[in-house]
Amino acid sequence: MIRWLLRAVVAAGLLGSAWVHYVVWQDWASETDVVGPLFLVNVVAGVVIAIAVLAWHHWLPALAAVGFGLATLGAYVLSLTTGFFGVSERFTSQAELWGVITEAACVLFALPLLRDRESTDR
Repeated sequence: MIRWLLRAVVAAGLLGSAWVHYVVWQDWASETDVVGPLFLVNVVAGVVIAIAVLAWHHWLPALAAVGFGLATLGAYVLSLTTGFFGVSERFTSQAELWGVITEAACVLFALPLLRDRESTDR
């Protein structure tokens, strides 16, 4: 039961991040050369990994969710500090807040799924 709850929260985080990136892509990112396509990759990857987390009870989707969350948060931190492919953010919008929350959820709730690999291998 707890594992299903963890999987549901991780999937919700992945889908939430995908949605945020889609909304931001529609708002302004579609007009940027590198970041625009990367936002679309994030949208597709979030949906695919969410489906995998729910459907495949193996440690690989959980690892992918952790990697997704860390990579996306890392790119965002770069955009806040040094800039990321010409994009500099300031953490002023609701989309940025929800992005951080959903991506942190991907990492925090997928890590316990990785801890006990025996019960996730099927």
